[in-house]
Amino acid sequence: MQMLVLALDTTTRAGSVALLDGERIVDERAGDGSRTHAERLPAEITSLIESHHLTLGDIDLYAVASGPGSFTGLRIGIATIQGLALVHDRRIAAISALEAIGHLSAAGAVPGTLVAAWMDAHRHEVFSALYRVSLAEPFSAEHLQELDGPSVGDPAATLARWASDHSVLPAVFAGDGAVLYAETIARAAPAARLAPSTLLAGAIGRLALGREPQGIEPGAMRPLYVRRPDAEIARDEKLRAVEVDHKAH
Repeated sequence: MQMLVLALDTTTRAGSVALLDGERIVDERAGDGSRTHAERLPAEITSLIESHHLTLGDIDLYAVASGPGSFTGLRIGIATIQGLALVHDRRIAAISALEAIGHLSAAGAVPGTLVAAWMDAHRHEVFSALYRVSLAEPFSAEHLQELDGPSVGDPAATLARWASDHSVLPAVFAGDGAVLYAETIARAAPAARLAPSTLLAGAIGRLALGREPQGIEPGAMRPLYVRRPDAEIARDEKLRAVEVDHKAH
């Protein structure tokens, strides 16, 4: 048996969890999207582990999606993995969900291909990242070259910025944001291929294996939010409204 990896993704409502034996995905399951992550975790994790006659103490490395995504989902997922790693004295690997999407969409792509990862950020915005496929092994850290790091913005504006910065648009788009804004993509890049949305936990686990020597202590992990929490935005808007009202009087 090789290194056992437990990987968790809570960036979306359903999310997913996976068990890997080395690079082989032993089991990957979607979460129950009808319930919150707080209601389901860590029960979904223990159910997966126990179904393979293992215990959480058998896990060698814990991996988790660091973001972007739902603020609440991220906090719960990260806290769950941190707790398990602390209890069992393991290190963790934090993987960007956008990077996981990028690696999945790069499968079979020739070197030099541009691939885009888009996640629904709501408010008519997408979390996005742009990558170029290299000659390196799939799911290695070198397989994708980051051309545009994680950001959030209007889909059409994101495409316009990429066209201006790179003189060409991606040949492949992937993620639930790409599915949601497929028509916007088709208008700007009619030849682009739309990769189907898929579970991310398995890809997160595979990417974690390549970073295991540089794994971090559980308490050192920081979420990749990209956008400020809604509560902070609402607070600042309220303060600005108060200032405007004060100046008006």
